Amino acid sequence: MMEQLLEYDTQLFLFLNNLGAPFWDGLWLVITDKLTFIPLYAVLLYLLYRKYGLKSLLVFVVVVALMITFTDQITNVFKRGFQRPRPCGEVDLIDQMRFIAVRCGKYGFFSGHSSNSMAAAVFAGLMLRPYFKNLIFILLFWSAVVAYSRIYVGVHYPLDIVCGLTFGAISGYLFYSLGKYALKRFMTP
Repeated sequence: MMEQLLEYDTQLFLFLNNLGAPFWDGLWLVITDKLTFIPLYAVLLYLLYRKYGLKSLLVFVVVVALMITFTDQITNVFKRGFQRPRPCGEVDLIDQMRFIAVRCGKYGFFSGHSSNSMAAAVFAGLMLRPYFKNLIFILLFWSAVVAYSRIYVGVHYPLDIVCGLTFGAISGYLFYSLGKYALKRFMTP
């Protein structure tokens, strides 16, 4: 059963990865770069500041730092625990795929980019939902694009992405709940 699932995952990876073309490679390398979305994060923090105030923003910064640390570290625990090689590290696949990432890395289950971007999307989208009803959908779409970029550049299988997005969504909701609790606990007179 597990072998069959991993085979389907490999076949889906090869299909999605080979949809790429050299013309688009530069764009996807920019999308997959961790530093690309710093302006987006800055805008989200600004919106949180505008809607909640400076003291609340400080609470949010602490909660977000904890959230990203949590998702990143749990991702690493899973990678070391499962030790599933990335597709770019599989000798049998390298001739069948497009590998355009800067580096490969050792293990890939599950995707840290996917979990971190989804956690940020869910957290910010839920916090700002009372003021910007459709923002969460834009952020979820952004997270999905970031996640797909990891398949495009050849460093993650689809199952790595789905599990990363799922874990990120759960984490984002948990830290949103923590953020709401912290606001009530520390910001209410």
